[in-house]
Amino acid sequence: MSSYAPRHSPSAFSTPASTTLFRRLTWEGTVPLEIRVDPNELPANSDRGLECYYIQAPRVSYLPLLVPEIKRFLMDVVFDETAARTMKEEDWWFESDGGSLLKWHWPIGLIYDNHTISQSARPTSAPSLFTPLRLVLHLASPPTEKLLLSPSAEACKQAFMGQLKEADFIRWGNTKRMTGLRKAEQDGLWEGIKEHNFDEFWRVASKITPTTTPARSNSPPPPPTSTSLHTRPPSADPGSSGGPDRDGASNVRNIPVRIYLPDGPVLQDLVPPVLEDGASFFPAILSFPSSTSVRTPIAHCTRTSMSIANLSLPIPAQLR
Repeated sequence: MSSYAPRHSPSAFSTPASTTLFRRLTWEGTVPLEIRVDPNELPANSDRGLECYYIQAPRVSYLPLLVPEIKRFLMDVVFDETAARTMKEEDWWFESDGGSLLKWHWPIGLIYDNHTISQSARPTSAPSLFTPLRLVLHLASPPTEKLLLSPSAEACKQAFMGQLKEADFIRWGNTKRMTGLRKAEQDGLWEGIKEHNFDEFWRVASKITPTTTPARSNSPPPPPTSTSLHTRPPSADPGSSGGPDRDGASNVRNIPVRIYLPDGPVLQDLVPPVLEDGASFFPAILSFPSSTSVRTPIAHCTRTSMSIANLSLPIPAQLR
């Protein structure tokens, strides 16, 4: 069984220790996966007793990033030399054990949570909190009309960078923080995800993420109005001089949020950082009614969005 060990190196950015700890705990979260090759697509002379591969995958990673490691295993153990020469990695795609096409551009943690909650909501499903998420790997005939793009690492990178730019615009009203990064820095964000390197990722992400240090003033911010919600705050322009807290979380125009409903649509709207009375908006989102029965946690944040799954802080879309 393979697993990804967290990478540690001296950090180049200054962040409160509690925030760094929470980010690292979120970053180092993993989920167990059992990846089985579709038996109908196994090449001739394959070892059918070893077609399953187990991996403890990072929650913040993506399925296309696991393909090279899975391929090495299959080439070394399962396929013969003839099959290895004819295999086309770009034709590979994933389904859940139940036959649902998996969204390759979703983080693995989101896929896991969405599937787990969907299963737990069905009365016929038995609880299986500690079993791996079972995936089926297809080696041919990708459903291009449903995948839209080839589920390659490069396409995944482009989708990831697009989400970061979208989050940047929602926060500040422009994408100057993202577009102001050098190409090497933008590539560093993706390399941090690809190599599961916390420090490499946050060395750049800290430049585009709102700071978490509270403002010096203890007075609550003025309540948002229909005008103020669509007026650029002083911090919207990276070149502006809006004071020491111009990049603070309380100065963002909106919070990048998506709510993923199991077996339902993805919801997205403009979400201001505070309510009309000046209170923080985030606790209100998590104010779910209590229940006497034990249920799976249903709140989860990703890099640019919040989904209905497990609670964790967003990566470059930090709320506070």
